[in-house]
Amino acid sequence: MLLDTPVCDFGWKAPDFALKDPDGAEFRMTEQMGEKGLLVAFICNHCPYVQAIAERFASDARILMEEGINVLAVMSNDYRYVPADQPSNMKRFAEQYRFSFPYLVDEGQAVGRQYGAVCTPDFFGFNKEGTLQYRGRLDDAARGEGRARIPELLNAMRQIGETGKGPQVQVPSMGCSIKWAD
Repeated sequence: MLLDTPVCDFGWKAPDFALKDPDGAEFRMTEQMGEKGLLVAFICNHCPYVQAIAERFASDARILMEEGINVLAVMSNDYRYVPADQPSNMKRFAEQYRFSFPYLVDEGQAVGRQYGAVCTPDFFGFNKEGTLQYRGRLDDAARGEGRARIPELLNAMRQIGETGKGPQVQVPSMGCSIKWAD
């Protein structure tokens, strides 16, 4: 089911979390905060919307990390329902797209629920104080029609890094619904 993300709730304080990557290494959100902010991206392996943006997302994430904004990706789908999203497949997906950031398993789906994530991809851009400043799409290239793109997420996170505030106009991300356990 195709869904759009809600409008950005400017100033919402990010709840801390601790999740593990497929190898069992634990990452705490507050310890991953960059000197200029943090991007938390809810993604999964099987969603065609994520697959279409994965390369551009990984590239933009590398740039942000070089500029002092850290990135965490969280997979909140019930992978018992969607086997393609199992941790072993997450590891392969991260290698395929050369993720330079942790890709974390939200086993009990508590983090996805705390954040109000609705779809994959769902991007949450926080300033260095941990308040939400961006909840929009990656760019205007949709599923990559091969035209020049405006990197909306990259531009917004750079603005947040410089000013602490996100752009007032944000276009919602769209993607597959998160697969919640019953």
